Amino acid sequence: MRFLLDQEQKEFGHTLDRMLTAAGTPGAVRAWGRGEHEPGRAVWGRLGDAGVFALAVPGAYEGAGPLPVELAVAYVEAGRHGVPGPLVETAAAAVLLATLAERGDAAAAAKEWLPRIAAGQAMVTLTAPAGGPYALDADAADAVFAVEGDRLRAALGHGPVQPSLDPARRLARPLGGGETLANGPAVAAAAARAADWAAFATAAQALGTGLALLERTVAYAKQRTQFGRPIGSFQAVKHQLADVLVALEFARPLLYGAALALADGTDRAGAEVAAAKVAAGEAAYAAARTALQLHGAIGYTDEYDLSLWIRKARALRAAWGSPSVCRARVLAP
Repeated sequence: MRFLLDQEQKEFGHTLDRMLTAAGTPGAVRAWGRGEHEPGRAVWGRLGDAGVFALAVPGAYEGAGPLPVELAVAYVEAGRHGVPGPLVETAAAAVLLATLAERGDAAAAAKEWLPRIAAGQAMVTLTAPAGGPYALDADAADAVFAVEGDRLRAALGHGPVQPSLDPARRLARPLGGGETLANGPAVAAAAARAADWAAFATAAQALGTGLALLERTVAYAKQRTQFGRPIGSFQAVKHQLADVLVALEFARPLLYGAALALADGTDRAGAEVAAAKVAAGEAAYAAARTALQLHGAIGYTDEYDLSLWIRKARALRAAWGSPSVCRARVLAP
């Protein structure tokens, strides 16, 4: 099995890195946390123009997918740059609608929403049992989809918005009522598939978040001096950074292995996604702890950009499958 990206996939990642570097995402995240969505939507539009959201949408609906390897490349970069908005939920909703449409359900909703999602023209969010009761960024979304047992509905709106630990994640409960888009056992099955994709995309974001934290901490360790020497020259600091690097590099092949399992539709795809999710989430969380320890008090101040990634790492660790839930799934027969 080949876990290395090909040249085209690598170049795709480099292109997104350059684009998001120029986009100034820290400012967009801070605005997003205040409920000001325009800067974040501008970044979203750039990702749509680059074809990121089309990767989760089948070609029958003007998409390019599903292409989980390329989606992982894109979401790693989104995590590295801290892009705000319901990126994971939009991809999961696309998978959910496409899966139901394949089985003859929610065809009208798929025809309405999937081309808009693929083009980056629609930002949607999703609640499902595997993701908890909150609709991420419902106040910014063009549609809120809710899975309740064997029923999928388009919610009428959302309740009061609650701030999250991560300013790029705003939480609200979907309101009751709304149009029923599909009903029956197919909804639960499609929701389970969408939840696997959500956990997978969250793992990719977590890996990117951990890489950003490591990069920033290494740069800081080279600049900060103590006893007349850069702290990065101290053996204890080197060991901490090396441990984080090993954890992130261990998570990377698990992520792309899960991508191949999703692409092949194997029976163990869910377990492979869970393994990638727990490895990437724990590695990012370790990177956040190390970054905070080596930066000191400056690391968690709101004015310092590093704090945005520290808080994101903790939020992503639990999103779409806590470490304990993921481990149990990996170990299940």
